Amino acid sequence: MLAILAITFPFFALVLCGYLAVRRHMLPQLAIPGLNSFVLYFALPCLLYRFGSTTPLTQLLDAGLFGVYLLCALATVGLAMLVTLRRAGWNDGAFGALVAAFPNTGFMGVPLLLALLGPRSSGPVIVALVVDLVITTSLCIALSRLGPAGGQSSAAALRNALAGMLRNPMPWSILLGALASGVGLVLPAPLMNTISLLADAASPVALFTIGAVLARSQMNASGATALTDFVPIALIKLLIHPLLLLAIGHAAIGLGIPIDPSALTALVLVACLPSASNVALLTERFGADTGRVARIILVSTALSFLSFSAAVSLLI
Repeated sequence: MLAILAITFPFFALVLCGYLAVRRHMLPQLAIPGLNSFVLYFALPCLLYRFGSTTPLTQLLDAGLFGVYLLCALATVGLAMLVTLRRAGWNDGAFGALVAAFPNTGFMGVPLLLALLGPRSSGPVIVALVVDLVITTSLCIALSRLGPAGGQSSAAALRNALAGMLRNPMPWSILLGALASGVGLVLPAPLMNTISLLADAASPVALFTIGAVLARSQMNASGATALTDFVPIALIKLLIHPLLLLAIGHAAIGLGIPIDPSALTALVLVACLPSASNVALLTERFGADTGRVARIILVSTALSFLSFSAAVSLLI
């Protein structure tokens, strides 16, 4: 366990550094969008491209993993909707479901799993990112529009969600990396070295930015929220989501679906990650309860230091 904590601690420590930097006003809140933009548009796409271009295409196109992860994501969305709709409308219910099913794969999972598992984690990580960025997010945004306060039809919301996905550089970097892997393209050394420099910057800046975003969300959240409004969703994210994936994944293997057990382990660890911090940005855009979602993200991130480390010790 101590050996695992020696790997995971620095990642969570960087999140804490970003959190304290904003809470103690060492980093102004106005600087956070710049950090986000650097990670989203420069560093992380380069890291994902490097991931995709150096991973065999068969691992990136693993239909068994894709199906299992998608089924578990949909089940998690459905469970979280049932929990939330009893006390909130469709808008808050949908984003509560998204924050329960969408792990922080891009900003935290990519560097953390690479450190733990090495290059063999790249295929499962990319499968999870594709499902969450393209399907889970689009579905939950469409669901958020079903209530009377939605302001637009679910079909229009789905179109807007897909348009936003097309503007997101992460799916494109994955696609370009997969194409490079498929055709055996090797970029010229100066260009690849530039990509590698940006890719190497992704991990520390992304983790620091997570902490900064969490601090900003907490500082700007208004009103008190009962524990029952956010703790159950955080527990669904950290416990139910990975347990579902573990159970359904092994059931699929038992049924003869060709899934590599080590790839399934990597995917379960993806599900053990805390909630994605970018969901709070979506709630601001669509008028949902940002304070509640921010608390879910904060609680899941804090608890995942122990829960994720425990999962690693059990699975690896």
